[in-house]
Amino acid sequence: MKTDMIKSSVYGAFGGAVALAIVGFGWGGWVTGGSAELTAKTSSENAVVAALAPICATQFQKAPDAAAQQALLVTKGSWEQKKLVEAAGWAHMPGSTEVAAGVANACANLITKLKL
Repeated sequence: MKTDMIKSSVYGAFGGAVALAIVGFGWGGWVTGGSAELTAKTSSENAVVAALAPICATQFQKAPDAAAQQALLVTKGSWEQKKLVEAAGWAHMPGSTEVAAGVANACANLITKLKL
């Protein structure tokens, strides 16, 4: 009799744990550590791009031939635009040797929308 009661209690606890996990991960907003890290990394990269792209566009506007460069940039595809922005140095932030991921693309997008 006691073994039946213990068995029922263990099965009930196990079933409750499974149900709680399903509800928690499915609808409760729970995430795994890896998923949380990926979300945090993506958010931080997006924030960096959002902060640095306007600086890049400002550096572009200070170029003496900005209007001509913009006219050239508009005729290029997105891959070529990125390379042109990187090569011109507009996406390089002062004191930095490398371009942050995504900044050149975002900058090119901003440059093409500028009214010069």
